Amino acid sequence: MKIMTILGSPRLKGNTAQVLGKMEALLTADHPVDRVNVISLDLRGCLGCGACRKVKDAPGCVQKDDVPGIFERMRAADLIVYATPLYCWGFTSQMKALLDRHYCLVKGIGSSRMHSLLEGKKTALLVTCGGAVEGNADCIQTVFERMNRYIGCHVVGKYIVPFCITPDGMDAKATETAQRMVRAITA
Repeated sequence: MKIMTILGSPRLKGNTAQVLGKMEALLTADHPVDRVNVISLDLRGCLGCGACRKVKDAPGCVQKDDVPGIFERMRAADLIVYATPLYCWGFTSQMKALLDRHYCLVKGIGSSRMHSLLEGKKTALLVTCGGAVEGNADCIQTVFERMNRYIGCHVVGKYIVPFCITPDGMDAKATETAQRMVRAITA
């Protein structure tokens, strides 16, 4: 199984990166893992221009940035893990820009030929947050479910790591979450 991970944190060594890194380390023994750090890329938000609607079998976005390459890597993967710290009850702005661009992956909207270029892919969500899950990280899970329904993907897990304050205090929590994720997504 080819796995792609997308780190949406502006901190490459923060809490989310620590949990994701442990998960990737566990996976690489048996599976190729391809990581994207969105903070390191030229990634612009959706313009809402609709030009992508005219292209049938490719994303078709008119912007010249790193997103088409990310989409090709996603199309080559069997499983995509979206990893983000919780910002204002949702995704980081860096990850949100990429998620908004997913709009161009769905073709034939409103017709009997509607389909997604990621149809049938497995996805998982990893979120770290400074507070509890309830009343804090519940909205991001709903958004993730709806986005995956729209792009035709199958969510195989949502993993929320609450009460993350500093990466230094994350070791046991990061390891336990990474192990749980690997067991579930490779089953």
